[in-house]
Amino acid sequence: MLKGSIVALVTPFTKYGNIDYSELEYLVNRHVEAGTDAIVAVGTTGESTTLSHEEHIDVVSAMVELADGRIGVIGGNGSNSTSEAVQLTEKMSHLGVDGFLNVTPYYNKPSLAGLIAHYKACAEVSDIPQILYNVPGRTALDMTPDVIEQLAAIDGIIGIKEATGDISRVADLRRRCGDDFILLSGDDPTAREFMLAGGDGVISVTANVVPAQMKALVEAATQGLRAEAEAIDKQLEALHQVLFIESNPIPVKWALALMGWCSANYRLPLTPPELHHQEKIEAVLAELDLLNSQES
Repeated sequence: MLKGSIVALVTPFTKYGNIDYSELEYLVNRHVEAGTDAIVAVGTTGESTTLSHEEHIDVVSAMVELADGRIGVIGGNGSNSTSEAVQLTEKMSHLGVDGFLNVTPYYNKPSLAGLIAHYKACAEVSDIPQILYNVPGRTALDMTPDVIEQLAAIDGIIGIKEATGDISRVADLRRRCGDDFILLSGDDPTAREFMLAGGDGVISVTANVVPAQMKALVEAATQGLRAEAEAIDKQLEALHQVLFIESNPIPVKWALALMGWCSANYRLPLTPPELHHQEKIEAVLAELDLLNSQES
């Protein structure tokens, strides 16, 4: 459940800003039906930065209950404060999650010694496997392959979500970390090539919108079926691009609202996309025949 097509799921809100558990149930069921392998609960796409710790844990708990063993659940447990990351890890370890996704501490840019101490502290409080998350575009810190090699030696760290878009890292990390270390793309536009180069899957924003197509792409790419993977991915190229036309998850939530899958409600400082971006999102969805697809 920690490989394959994994969706970085949005967190739906009501118009009053509360978590919409009814819409969350609908989304989980859509992914079960589409064959998605696992859900990342309350990651970046799930607006983790605007949820309180209590809400964070409640959403992950609800996700596990709604999944009911039909689909894997990976809980986001990262923070730029080690004590907060440890607390989240401890409190979610008893919920039934299949794994954790632990982002690089953001903003404070720790040294190598600080990174190792941070991840060791999180790993020591839980037996549940943890996946590193390297996304320098948001954290201002890149975990280079030599750093990842050292972190991979920590008991309990079993893989990485690599969101640099650098395909050359796949072979390098495989050589350094071994065949059992899970390599997941965190960059939809380059995920196909990442998997064809030997990656084990993707944690995807695009999968929110087209879960079945992303599942098919992952199956083709991880089996080395280049022509099939390229054909599927070519259909999704414009969608990959438009879902990052503004900061994630602003566009993907808007797209889901246009499709009738969840409401376009955000928590500040996130707001709906600018009008011209709304029009571009709608145009791409129309081209893919995804508008009003609630019953599709």
